[in-house]
Amino acid sequence: MYDYIIIGSGIVGSLIARELSKYDVSIMVFDKENDFASHQTTANSAIIHSGHDPKEGTLKARLCVEGNRLYDQLEKELEIPLLRTGAFVVAHGPKEEKMLEELYDRAHNNGVPDVHFLDPEDIFKQEPRLIKTITKVLSLPSTKVTYPWEVAFASLENAVKNGASIRRNSHVVAITKDRDHFLVELKDGTSWQTKRIINASGVMSDIVASLLDKDVQFQIIPRRGEYMVLDRRVKDTFHHVIYPLPTSRGKGVLIVPQVHGNILLGPTSEVIDDREDASTTKEGILYIKEQLHYLSDQIPFEWTIRGFAGVRATSTYDDFYIQESKYYPGFYHVAGIDSPGLTSAPAIARYLVEEVIKINQPKKINYDPIRQKKLFFNQLSEDEKSIRVKDCPSHGRIVCKCEKITEQDIIESIHGPLGNDTVKGIKKRARAGSGLCQGGYCESMVLQIIAKETNKPLSTINYDGEHTPILVKETKTHEHD
Repeated sequence: MYDYIIIGSGIVGSLIARELSKYDVSIMVFDKENDFASHQTTANSAIIHSGHDPKEGTLKARLCVEGNRLYDQLEKELEIPLLRTGAFVVAHGPKEEKMLEELYDRAHNNGVPDVHFLDPEDIFKQEPRLIKTITKVLSLPSTKVTYPWEVAFASLENAVKNGASIRRNSHVVAITKDRDHFLVELKDGTSWQTKRIINASGVMSDIVASLLDKDVQFQIIPRRGEYMVLDRRVKDTFHHVIYPLPTSRGKGVLIVPQVHGNILLGPTSEVIDDREDASTTKEGILYIKEQLHYLSDQIPFEWTIRGFAGVRATSTYDDFYIQESKYYPGFYHVAGIDSPGLTSAPAIARYLVEEVIKINQPKKINYDPIRQKKLFFNQLSEDEKSIRVKDCPSHGRIVCKCEKITEQDIIESIHGPLGNDTVKGIKKRARAGSGLCQGGYCESMVLQIIAKETNKPLSTINYDGEHTPILVKETKTHEHD
């Protein structure tokens, strides 16, 4: 029997697992997908927001500002990437400037540090590609950008190091209460006992809640956001995260420099019925381009290398819903974690454990908060590269030419602490296929390496989820005499 079962391995579930692993408790993390952090965490703007937007007095406001600060600690302990961009919220003319002043007051009330205004001279000196109709900017220096799924992977890896267990392809289909514990049943027919359950299942959180709870206090409204990605050759086109003024639909269509040099554009905001519909549309791309004219008329759209979409877990509850079930003590819901969920995640984990659960178990004497990041070949010095190639020749074989990813980088991503044997899993871990050609050159070689390392036929290697093989049948054969 476990002390805690966490349902969901996104950024929130992963950081909750790490927070709990500080204590003398047993932990299991379930995720229904074939990889960890496969939904909202892999399809968002990657921004660590300042906390300027959430309504004063809400959990969103409090935990966003706290979470922003906690990322500096995570950077040191987990070696996650942080790009300290700062952010500009732009206004055009007197009416929008008044709205910008109201946003300044909100940021100040929320405790956001160093907020100030910029006039046109300073604006265009720092961001010359912004459209010249902008008359005033609210500057938010504490805004940062990260690599979201690496934060989740690093948190899970550190939780496992401190005793947690993790399990993918574990779809929870039933929850029952049996005297002093819960019984969690999976789609594969197995059953697991636990004293407490933490529901951190994102867009599925109300469905998971309804497996047991009589009266779910929130309902998820799936909202799809589409994005465009510009190649890293456009690095330094923009230096700050650029926001329009927020609306009831969200923070709007943004310009976001990324940690690997790309520029992210988006998102759209569309309520949908299918919670897993991460498809992209022509209409979405056109909408992004149209809205961005409000920010800049010098965006190099010709360097677009891909589009993607994610589904956000907005809810009918007008804040983050982080509460214990009213009917089943020990059943905790962490739901409606839309923006600024990525930013707030470290603070959400701490708030849940310390203020909602009010954990009373002792902390581990031997808890180790450190995760040492494995450097890829392209991050090494020339001397280090020479040594590694001499010791292991596969370090010297470049597979992904766009990102300079080697065969050994891929092998280590397959067999690492949170290893994965799918094409997308390797892309998430090693960035093979993330460059200009989007895998056109290297994907076939990645397939072959996975097949070799796992001792599986090429035709069984999945792109992402279970039963998603890329190769269906042989199309070219040789005639033999």
